[in-house]
Amino acid sequence: MKSNLRVAIAGLGRLGKRHARQLALTRGCELVAACSPLAEERAWAQAELGLGRCHDSLEPLLAAPDVDAVVLVTPTSVHAEQTIAALRAGKHVLVEKPLALRVEDCERVQEVAREHPAQVAMVGFVRRFDPSYARAWEQVRDGRVGRPFLVRSQTCDLNDPEGFFVRFAPSSGGLFMDCSVHDIDLARWMLGYPRALRAFATGSIVLHPGLQECGDVDNGLALVEFEGGARAAFYASRTMPHGHETRTEVIGTAGILEIGHGAARDRVVARDAQGVSHAATADFFERFEQAFQLEIGAFVDACRGLRPARTTLADATEATRIAEAITRSLRSGAVEAVG
Repeated sequence: MKSNLRVAIAGLGRLGKRHARQLALTRGCELVAACSPLAEERAWAQAELGLGRCHDSLEPLLAAPDVDAVVLVTPTSVHAEQTIAALRAGKHVLVEKPLALRVEDCERVQEVAREHPAQVAMVGFVRRFDPSYARAWEQVRDGRVGRPFLVRSQTCDLNDPEGFFVRFAPSSGGLFMDCSVHDIDLARWMLGYPRALRAFATGSIVLHPGLQECGDVDNGLALVEFEGGARAAFYASRTMPHGHETRTEVIGTAGILEIGHGAARDRVVARDAQGVSHAATADFFERFEQAFQLEIGAFVDACRGLRPARTTLADATEATRIAEAITRSLRSGAVEAVG
C-alpha cells in the first residue's frame, strides 16, 4: 500500500480554493499546508479546511520535510520561478496553466526538471481530463474521423460587468494566452502534436474599453498553420451574454467530432411559448468540475508512482510558443512565425 501523498497548495483565489477543497477530498492525498499573501485567504483555509499551517509565502512549504508535493495556483508571472524552486526543493509540482508567458522561461523549467527526473511536474491543462474530450481523443486515435486536418475550438466566458479580467489583463498575457492556451493544447493533442509554423490573429473590444491600455481585446480570432497541412482556428471571448461556452470540433477526412455543443448544463430541453431552450453552464468551473477532480486524482497517482503524468512540460512550452506568436500577430496585424 502506497502511503498518502502530503500536499501543500500555494494560492487560494477562485481556482485555488477549488483545488484546495478537492485535495482535501482526494483519495491517497493529505492536504497539510497552504500559503497566500492575503490574510483573508489564509483565514478561509483555516476555517473551511481546518488547516493549521497557513503561511504568507511559499518558502516555508518548500522547506518543510513533510511536504511531498505542491500545487501552484498563483499568478502566471511567478509560475516558472516557483516551479523551479519546488523541483529544486525535491517536491512534485502541479502548476496551473500557462507554465509561463515566455518560451524562454518554460525552457528553463524544462531544464531544471531534467535535472530532477524523480519529481513529477505536471501542468494544469484540465480539458485533457474531461471525459468528453478524452472520449473524442480516443475516437480520433482509433480513426473514427479518418485523418484529422482541422480543429476549431473556442473558450467563451460569461460577460463580467465588474471587469475582473480587465484588472487581471496586465499580468495575464492577454486573451489568447489566458483563454486560448487550453484550445491550443487541445488542437495539438487532437492533431497528433504537429509542429506549428505560422499564426495570424485579429480581435476587437466590444464591451470593455479598459483593455485597450494593455493592448488586449475581449473577443479574438486566431488561425494557426501546422507542418503537414493541418490547421487550427481559435475563438476567445469575454462577453457571452448567456454563460460559459467551450466548444471544439475535430474535422477529419472521414468525419467530424464535436465536443460541447450548445453549452448545455444538462439534457433538459424546454419547449414552451417562449421557444425551445436549455440552461447554459455558468462558468468554466461548472463545465469542467469533473475534469478538475480527475486532474487532481491523476496528479496524486503520478506522484505516488501509480501511473505516468498525463500532461508534460514540453506540451506547456509548445502551447506558450504558439500563444506568443498569436499575441504578436494580434498586435502587429501580420502573420507571425511560430518559434
